[in-house]
Amino acid sequence: MRPLVITQNMTADGSIEMLDDWFDPADDPSDQHEILSRDSAACDALLLGRRTFEDFRGYWPLQEDDTTGISAELDQLQKYVVSSTMTEPGWQRSSILPGDPVPAVRALKRGEGAEISLTGSITLCHTLIAAGLVDEYRIWTVPYVQGRGRRLFPDGHREHLVLREHLAFAAGVTYTRWTVTKD
Repeated sequence: MRPLVITQNMTADGSIEMLDDWFDPADDPSDQHEILSRDSAACDALLLGRRTFEDFRGYWPLQEDDTTGISAELDQLQKYVVSSTMTEPGWQRSSILPGDPVPAVRALKRGEGAEISLTGSITLCHTLIAAGLVDEYRIWTVPYVQGRGRRLFPDGHREHLVLREHLAFAAGVTYTRWTVTKD
């Protein structure tokens, strides 16, 4: 079974909703490359909600001098967008998952391939977390306090996690990798 991994950028106070300008997707911190490259190599599919997909589609394919390599990587990944309104994704190697995402993601997880990565897409994250479909969380915590914004976990959600990795970088960013314990 393919693992579903949620990778999120988060403020120090736990917000993943970007209401302030605390995260730059084009930032290319050299001391984080090894982890970013390792995690990217483990993934062959990207799962996104419609709004995040549209944000990605409107930004990454337009980057001509992308020193991060993210544009080229996204072009090669199979992208799945969960949407009940979108009819044409308009981005190469993209497929629409209409309707209820829970059975669609269960089917993706049963398929062949490497990790499925989910980023952004807060509503979709909440749905899949509540359904028990997430296998791992990779959290990049940015040293910024936003004071508001939606969190990664839906209100009332409880889950036992096992810390697998914790790293700190020069800019004060930390990376934590947690696996979900299946009781």
